[in-house]
Amino acid sequence: MRNLVDQLSNYADYHRDARNVATHFVGIPMIVVGVAVLLSRPTASPEWLGSVAMSPALALVVATSVYYLVLDLRFGLAMAALLGLALWAGQWAAAQETWVWLGWGLGPFIAGWAIQFVGHVFEGRKPAFVDDLMGLIIGPLFLVAEAAFAGGLRGEVHSEIAKRLDRLPVPKRRQEPSAA
Repeated sequence: MRNLVDQLSNYADYHRDARNVATHFVGIPMIVVGVAVLLSRPTASPEWLGSVAMSPALALVVATSVYYLVLDLRFGLAMAALLGLALWAGQWAAAQETWVWLGWGLGPFIAGWAIQFVGHVFEGRKPAFVDDLMGLIIGPLFLVAEAAFAGGLRGEVHSEIAKRLDRLPVPKRRQEPSAA
């Protein structure tokens, strides 16, 4: 299994344009919430769990939170809290009428992906998940890491990622048409 710096470095290599990263700060949370909403139906309440409603969203949040915690305790705790909020929103929406649930699920999900792809037009490079499906899981963690780095936290992780990116060639980007 790749470690935290491996995962974040690989993802960061696909996200070197500040405009692309900015779109991800909007698009990824929308996608995460949309997925949480859509997967919050159906639910089952096994007798042994009492009033806890099991859903695909809960299973996904638990599994990804465990993965993030294995990668890094501090980032994992932050991700578990954020995913818990997304799950809460998903459970709220799932309890509403079907059209409300679908609106709160599909709307952010579709809009979030559209915003993501606009960012990759700026980047001139395909999204990371095209080459490595783990990019779908690492994207939200990347945002938490970027926010921490901007706040002066986790400098040791940020430095190691920067060192790795400096060693990598800057990928060729699509050439903009010249205004001749």
